[in-house]
Amino acid sequence: MRTMRGWGGVAGLALLGTFLAAAGAAGADQPQISWVRGPGSVDLGGQASLGVGERYVFAGASDTRKLMELMGNTATNTEVGLVAPKSKDEDWIVVFEYHPVGFVKDDEKDKIDKNAILEGIREGTEEGNKIRKEKGIPALHVTGWYEEPHYDPSTHNLVWALLAKNDNGSEVVNYNVRVLGRKGYMSVTLVDEPAKLTASKPKVDEVLASFNYKQGKSYAEFVPGDKVAEYGLVALVAGGAGAAAAKLGLFAWLFKALAKGGKAVVVLVVGAVAALKRMISSLMGRGSEA
Repeated sequence: MRTMRGWGGVAGLALLGTFLAAAGAAGADQPQISWVRGPGSVDLGGQASLGVGERYVFAGASDTRKLMELMGNTATNTEVGLVAPKSKDEDWIVVFEYHPVGFVKDDEKDKIDKNAILEGIREGTEEGNKIRKEKGIPALHVTGWYEEPHYDPSTHNLVWALLAKNDNGSEVVNYNVRVLGRKGYMSVTLVDEPAKLTASKPKVDEVLASFNYKQGKSYAEFVPGDKVAEYGLVALVAGGAGAAAAKLGLFAWLFKALAKGGKAVVVLVVGAVAALKRMISSLMGRGSEA
């Protein structure tokens, strides 16, 4: 699986079907994962704590990176944890990454132009299709918002989801949450099949309900003199983790990110998550039961 944190096959959780099917069927060399089974509390990169409910399991930072690499992704060292359900009937996972970019001001909360951002992402995606074609990857076409970007000033959570289709007819979707903190932000990505996203979204809320920045690291604890990020909410949506869009311009940055294998938005190809979950279940020792 190549995790695509950009609409370009870039470091996120997508185009994983072929790789995972092969890995699962062949019993490829699989790392030992130290799963933490809920209920309990876990650490997220020394920045936050997370309560893992009885119905979930958790993989820490190093194990999450192992899983990312097993899925065909180059670990970025931003990974701090992964949550998955114990139930064999649920296929979603939630990936946590922390980005110490500084304090992201939310003064743009009333200036998020969803139409302009969508058009910019569309243009960047179509430009990126040239690269996909060279790599033999089906072209991807953004079709609209699954959930328009919105910001909650009480929780400091920025949420959005995009829809797209590739030339093979597969529907692609992402669901992103950015939880702002004093020194940076936590990227929270839901990975699931598009048809199941409506049902799995409430699970993200349930998981995040127990998320807390540690003392001295919350958004409300900002003090003058702290490092301030060079971009705001709009760039987080437009450029995701690589929000250098603020400096380069949206279109130029998206193309540069795709060309370099950077990351912007997490996407998912239909049918791939089931293979991912089977692999994770196998690593958890649940075998065919999952």
